[in-house]
Amino acid sequence: MTITNKFTGVGVALITPFDSKGSIDFGALAAIIDRVIDGGVDYLLALGTTSETPTLTPSERVAVAKFIAQRVSGRVPLMVGIGGNCTADVVATLRSWDFTGYDAVLSVNPYYNKPNQEGLYLHFKALSEASPLPIMLYNIPGRTGVNMTPQTVARIVATCPNIFGIKEASGNADQMEEVVKAVAKVREDFILVSGDDGLTVEAIRRGGKGVLSVLAHLYPADVKSLTTLALEGNFDKAEYMLTRLSAITDSLFAEGNPVGIKNALATKALCTPTVRLPLAKASVELDIRQRIEIIKYES
Repeated sequence: MTITNKFTGVGVALITPFDSKGSIDFGALAAIIDRVIDGGVDYLLALGTTSETPTLTPSERVAVAKFIAQRVSGRVPLMVGIGGNCTADVVATLRSWDFTGYDAVLSVNPYYNKPNQEGLYLHFKALSEASPLPIMLYNIPGRTGVNMTPQTVARIVATCPNIFGIKEASGNADQMEEVVKAVAKVREDFILVSGDDGLTVEAIRRGGKGVLSVLAHLYPADVKSLTTLALEGNFDKAEYMLTRLSAITDSLFAEGNPVGIKNALATKALCTPTVRLPLAKASVELDIRQRIEIIKYES
């Protein structure tokens, strides 16, 4: 199995469940891991944005990553999020991290600093040289304040052979297509996956290879099914399935991620809705909205 096809299809950006007092609920995490794997997802991501990684202490991050690797125990490929806005710190983490059980790294654009395209290129070049594992880029300008252009992605890929893909979460399907076309000129084995559940089918239509999903926590088999249909070229049926889920998908991000998915999972008693400040749990209005939409979808 090559690195490129390990991370196609459906990945799940795992939450970090907390108990009502805000401590990590490893029992709930274990149950969620088993549930999504049993639902047919292709790989998992630890310590992404959805994991509330910025509010985990360094020791908690290590504990969560180790626990996930042990619980998965080789059942599906694993990716771990390691990024930041100080290149030297990220390089040091890559060189010291215990990657036992992991297959790849996901690394986000440096946030807050708002580097130019040259800065982005040099940042990821430094990470590529330091990382013992292949790297997937993560472009999410809505959170980082800077957009990595298709031309910059192609430049990175041309000079960094262990950077094998990108989670594209710009929300711009045209940009996704431009990335695929730009990179195809320099590499044949590079993959793009959607970072937005609502754009899963459109991303695949434009050359993408899947989705790194939040929604799949809730409906892993359904997200797997619609993604497979799209990858097989059955776009109409895939889009129909995605449209049926659109109200729930929209609710997951209405008050921020992972606020929405934790609240939705709480309706099924899979975890508490607890998040850590500065996030606050879902409003009563969102809770009611989600319960109604879930009943509609499942009826």
